[in-house]
Amino acid sequence: MARNEEKAQSMLYRFREAQAAELGLGTRADRRPKMASACKSLRECERWRGEILRELSRKVSKIQDAGLTDYEVRDVNDDINKLMREKRHWENQIIALGGANYRRNVAMLDDDGKEVPGTKGYKYFGRAKDLPGVRELFQSKKKEEEEENQALAFYKKFTNQGPAYFGDLDESDGKLLEYERQAEEEEWRDEYMSVREILNLPLDDPIPKMPRGSSASSSPLPTNGPSPPQPPVNAKRKAQEEDIEMDTANVDEAAPEQAKRLRKAEADGAAKADDNVSSGHTDSMRAHASAAAAYLGFLSPEDLMPPTLPTREEMEGVLLALRKQALVEEYFGE
Repeated sequence: MARNEEKAQSMLYRFREAQAAELGLGTRADRRPKMASACKSLRECERWRGEILRELSRKVSKIQDAGLTDYEVRDVNDDINKLMREKRHWENQIIALGGANYRRNVAMLDDDGKEVPGTKGYKYFGRAKDLPGVRELFQSKKKEEEEENQALAFYKKFTNQGPAYFGDLDESDGKLLEYERQAEEEEWRDEYMSVREILNLPLDDPIPKMPRGSSASSSPLPTNGPSPPQPPVNAKRKAQEEDIEMDTANVDEAAPEQAKRLRKAEADGAAKADDNVSSGHTDSMRAHASAAAAYLGFLSPEDLMPPTLPTREEMEGVLLALRKQALVEEYFGE
């Protein structure tokens, strides 16, 4: 029986060693470690990664062979994916040892610039894409992308629309405003006649025109628009402010008491002007209420006046009284 040393010197053994070295498999003593983390040499990690790349190149060339059966194609594709995972482990170890970063996540794109399906996770190479079941997988992904593109194209036409899409230009030609004006007048006549029927008033009397914002001053009924400004009050206030400003400029070096009197006079003038404005507004509202009460005999002008709202001081007094009452009930009982 031959010893191991004698076997190593035989022609067949040396041929097998040369064949393994050519294929990149290495000998038993020089075999790639199963765990990449066990290798602590950067040079060895680079070497094993290059060996894996050569094996991948051979496997990818082999899977293109038309003479392989479907089972053999699946096995070769599984081997390629296994080598890809192993290559990732060695690249991670190279990075951990301070080497180059080979893990550049560059997406594979087709002619249209879209990412090729099947480039993440388990990949298919060569004839593996034409296997039964795999072809349907790629077709379903392509169909989903086409449906998504169709939906995107459908909703894209509703984006970036101009002002005409939102109706901002409907009133530019005046047709819509004229139609709305006619509809308002018809509704005004119908409501006016119905009110006359309810109040048993004669229906032959002429129907007054519908009050509008532009003719609010000549309208007998009150409108929701703001009351017209009072030019005399504004002119008076402006004159008072100018007089106070001139007086203040002339007494820059006056005593503090004189400055206080000027500020008090300014405040009194502003308060008086506000009172004049509010009184004028109240008078105009009372006149509108009286004109409206002439058409509605069962309501008085006071009923048509807007409600009087409490002032800030009155509200603070009410809240303070409620708070005092709550404290008294809390500490002394009812």
